[in-house]
Amino acid sequence: MSRRTAARMAELAGRRVPFVHATVVRAEAPASAHAGDDAIVLADGTIEGFVGGRCAEQSVRTAALDTLRAGRSLLLRVLPDGADGFPETAGARVAVNPCLSGGALEIFLRPELPAPVVRVVGATPTADAVATLAAALDLEVVRDGDDGERPATAVVVASHGADEEEPAIRAALEAGAGYVGIVASRRRGAAVLASLDLDEAGRARVHTPAGLPLGAATPAEVALSILAEIVRAIRVDGLAAPVVPAAAEAPVAVVDPVCGMSVVPGDGVPRLERDGVTTWFCSAGCRDAFAASSA
Repeated sequence: MSRRTAARMAELAGRRVPFVHATVVRAEAPASAHAGDDAIVLADGTIEGFVGGRCAEQSVRTAALDTLRAGRSLLLRVLPDGADGFPETAGARVAVNPCLSGGALEIFLRPELPAPVVRVVGATPTADAVATLAAALDLEVVRDGDDGERPATAVVVASHGADEEEPAIRAALEAGAGYVGIVASRRRGAAVLASLDLDEAGRARVHTPAGLPLGAATPAEVALSILAEIVRAIRVDGLAAPVVPAAAEAPVAVVDPVCGMSVVPGDGVPRLERDGVTTWFCSAGCRDAFAASSA
């Protein structure tokens, strides 16, 4: 990895911008890329770096955006039309690219997603324990009152009935947090929910008592039960951070009508506009062939 790529990845991670790191792990001549070449693929389809020519780039862009949505790494093999490939298995995909003049590429695509944010409300031993354990699980912890408006995946209200409790719950729901946990007894938690007068959808996002029923007694044990519930919500139920408006719309792949390749529209991608309809192509060659045939 070049210093430029490493610095750019660090910058994006610091800004909590999702991206895919694409690395060429094998190249067969006459492919233009070489083993070790790499690039960053952003959520809008922009590719920074080099992992092959224009035709290979389209296959990489399409697969990279899929891995970004799925959150799982992928080994992509890009082959010319008619080449013998290996069967697709879990974690591997073959892209047959009619535009390639020959050779083959194997590219490892690794999505880099911001860590889920857990906001902890309260200045109590339980709140401190939740924050400590969440950090040990590589979750990003934000204490109530910290600077920044990062959207939280989960909010844990552990203020034990302080005045900030109900406003914190309302704010978490309004901000789109998918998990809101209240550290309270069943009786007090039910009373808090009743006072909030939530609709069914809002009520489903609030967990009280927060945490899995482990028989927890100490602040550390309560924190363990709460984090276990949050991890289950993330890994099993698919809980995700609220969508950032700037990244809400990712480009959707379309099909090149000439060669049948999947193409992600964007700046620099060949296209033809005719009668108010835009058609996208994997290469200028396909665009010109389409224009000539439909003239």
